[in-house]
Amino acid sequence: MPAPALPRPLKGLFNAPYVLLCLTSLLWAGNLVLGRYVAGHVPPFTLAMLRWIGATLILTPFALGQIRRDLPLIRAHFWSLLLLAGTGISCFNAMSYYALQYTEALNGLLLQSMAPLLVAVWCFALFRDRLRLGQAAGILTSLCGVLLIISRGDMDTLIHLKPNIGDVWILIALLIYAFYAAILRTRPPLGPLSFLTVIMALGAVLLVPFAIWEYATGHVLTFDTRTVFVLAYVMVGPSLVAYLFFNRAVELVGANTAAPFLHLMPVFGTALAIAFLGEQIAWFHLGGYALVITGIALATFAARNGRKDTRAEGQAGAP
Repeated sequence: MPAPALPRPLKGLFNAPYVLLCLTSLLWAGNLVLGRYVAGHVPPFTLAMLRWIGATLILTPFALGQIRRDLPLIRAHFWSLLLLAGTGISCFNAMSYYALQYTEALNGLLLQSMAPLLVAVWCFALFRDRLRLGQAAGILTSLCGVLLIISRGDMDTLIHLKPNIGDVWILIALLIYAFYAAILRTRPPLGPLSFLTVIMALGAVLLVPFAIWEYATGHVLTFDTRTVFVLAYVMVGPSLVAYLFFNRAVELVGANTAAPFLHLMPVFGTALAIAFLGEQIAWFHLGGYALVITGIALATFAARNGRKDTRAEGQAGAP
């Protein structure tokens, strides 16, 4: 599918999947940092609901034309869209925000690094996709880089990590999101803006009962400058922009190729902490970044060669 109808400077970006994936990881890393920042200040289900309501309202005026055109497809594929909304929008984000109230950032970053492996498992289970050797090597190399950063070069840090209920919630959320990433290839052929608007709206609706329950149990939103700033960011950056980028990238290169780029989230998270929280860069940051980039390069190279081999076999009439 060609890039969506956008201003000329953005058309090239929407045909550059690896740039899109890097930007997606950066935006989602910021979302994780802010989710931890407002833990206990903004109820998690309320935060997730307001995030998607706001993102839907912002995007709808730009997507109305596509929505009108795609209305028959939306009706025909409603349950498929609801599944995508429930997994990729509602469950993953609400559960992640909830988990960040209980888990340390170190634990959360470590678990986030499992996402590419979980995507590969779902792709194999659902579609019998097999990782090429280079893709598997790339994922493992990137994972080593993430572990180096998180452990700060001391493996005792990893050995003595204590899991808690927040870690369990993050793991479940990642399992659900990996499922979303795997089945994204089956999404109905809606325009990118109408697709994103519909699943965001459905995701917000699914979260309403949980936000009401939160309010009824005394978990009330504190509306102040911090809340406004966080809501503005999560509505636009990790919601509108990142999901549009990620969906387009998966459309172009597939879930298994896109997945190793999720290892950039802990890398970017560490960089954000250095930039905004005054932490100092150390040797393990540089070594970890190098391993992550090497792993992504290996996985990307393997995926490109795989697509070339598939085209060559098709041209040669291979069975």
